[in-house]
Amino acid sequence: MFEKVVATSLCWVLAGGLATAQSFPDIKPAPQQTAWQDLEFGVILHFSTNTFLNREWGDGTADPKVFNPTQFDPDQWMKAIRDSGAKYVVLVAKHHDGFCLWPTGQTEYSIKSSPWKDGKGDLVGDVARSARKYGLKFGVYLSPWDRHEPRYKDSAEYDKYYLAELEELVQNYGDLVEFWLDGAGSAGHVYNFPKIMETLRTYQPNTVVFADTALFEYGDARWVGTESGRVGYENWNVIDRHGYLRWRPVEADTPLRDLHWFWHPDDEKSLKSVDELVNTYEQTVGRGAQLMLGVAPDSRGLLPDSDAARLREFGEAIHKRYGNNLALAHTAGPTEISVALDNDPDTFWTAPSGSHHATLEVNFAKPVTFDHAITMEWLNDGQKVQKYAIEVWSEGKWKRVAGAEAIGHKKIDGFAPVTASRVRLNILSSTSEAQIREFQLYFTGAVTAK
Repeated sequence: MFEKVVATSLCWVLAGGLATAQSFPDIKPAPQQTAWQDLEFGVILHFSTNTFLNREWGDGTADPKVFNPTQFDPDQWMKAIRDSGAKYVVLVAKHHDGFCLWPTGQTEYSIKSSPWKDGKGDLVGDVARSARKYGLKFGVYLSPWDRHEPRYKDSAEYDKYYLAELEELVQNYGDLVEFWLDGAGSAGHVYNFPKIMETLRTYQPNTVVFADTALFEYGDARWVGTESGRVGYENWNVIDRHGYLRWRPVEADTPLRDLHWFWHPDDEKSLKSVDELVNTYEQTVGRGAQLMLGVAPDSRGLLPDSDAARLREFGEAIHKRYGNNLALAHTAGPTEISVALDNDPDTFWTAPSGSHHATLEVNFAKPVTFDHAITMEWLNDGQKVQKYAIEVWSEGKWKRVAGAEAIGHKKIDGFAPVTASRVRLNILSSTSEAQIREFQLYFTGAVTAK
C-alpha cells in the first residue's frame, strides 16, 4: 500500500511539474537574455575575400592573397556604428567560403596566408578591441557550412575541426555577447549541436546563442524569418519547438544596403534612406525584437563615407524622434505610477496583486499633443500582457487610439495626432499582474508605418 501511495504521489508531482513547464506564461528569461534584449540594436559586419571579388557567396576557391585592405581602420567602423545608436557588433569571423579572419591553427585558409600585415594580422582581435574601445559589446559569427575545408565531407572529422575553431574564438577574444549560428547552405550536413553548445558554454556561459528555430530547440534567440528587418506578427518571447517551450526572443537582421551583406563597387543606389531605416527600427525594436543591421567595410578596409554618414544620420533621427518624452511632464508626482513615467527602465510599475486587468493613467496640467507611444514590459518574471489599448479622455469618455495583443520588451505605437490632458494604458488582459517599465509619449509629426 505504501509503495502504491508513493508511486501515485510521484506520478502526480511529475505530471504537475510537466504541466507547469509547458505553460507559456511560466517561462522566464535568463539574466543574460534580458540584458541582451536591453541592447536592442546591433550591427553584423561582413568583410572577407568576397569584399575583394564582388561576391556575396564565396565558393571556397578564392586565393587568400586577394585579402589585402590597405587602409584597415576598425576605429572608423566603430565610431560610425556607435553614432548609429547600436550597442553591440557581431563580426563574421568565417563565412560560408571557409576563409578565417584570425590566425587559426586549424587551417592555412586564413589571413595567415594573405599579404595583409605580412600574414601576421589578427582581424578578429583588432575588431574586438576597437568595439570595446567605443563602448560596444562584441560577438562572433562562425559559419557551420564550410565550402573550402575538405573534412566537411566527413561529419565526425569536420565537427572536430569546427569545435577547434570555436574553442579558439571563445577562449581568446574576451566576453562574447552573442554567437551566431547560421543555418544557410549545409547541403544536408548534420552538425553536433549539443557538442557545439557544450564547448561554447564551457568558456562563455553568458553568451546569447542566435539560431533559426529549425536548427535546434535550445537557442537563446531566434531568427525573425526574413531579411527584411521587419517583425510582421504579434511578438511573443516564448516559442514552442516540438513541444519544447523556451524563452527565445527575436532578432531581425537586414543589411544597410538592399540585399547586400558584403560591399560591392558602384553600388551607391542600394544604400537605404534614413526614412527606411527609421521604419525598420520601428518594426523591429518597436515590436519587441532586436534589430541586427548589416554593415560592410569596403576593399580599403573602411566603411564608405556614405555608409558612415547614413549610420550617423540614422542615429540622429531616432534621437530626435524619441528624445523628448512628454510623459515626464505628468502631474502625478512621486506616486506608484511615476516609476513607469520616469525614463528609467530599471524601475517598473506593478498592477494590483492577482489582477488580470488594470489601468495606468497619466494626467497633465494642460493638454499635450502626441502621435506615438512607447510601452515596455518588465520581463524578468515573464511576458504577461495579452491585450492592451492606449486611450485618451475625450468628450466625456475614453477613446482608443492604439492597441494590440502583445507588448514585450518594447512596443512603439503610432497613430494620428491627438491632444488630451488624460491618457491611459489600459491592460485589458494579462496572465497575472502586469509589470510596466515605461509608458512614454512623443510627438514626431509622422505616423508609424503599419
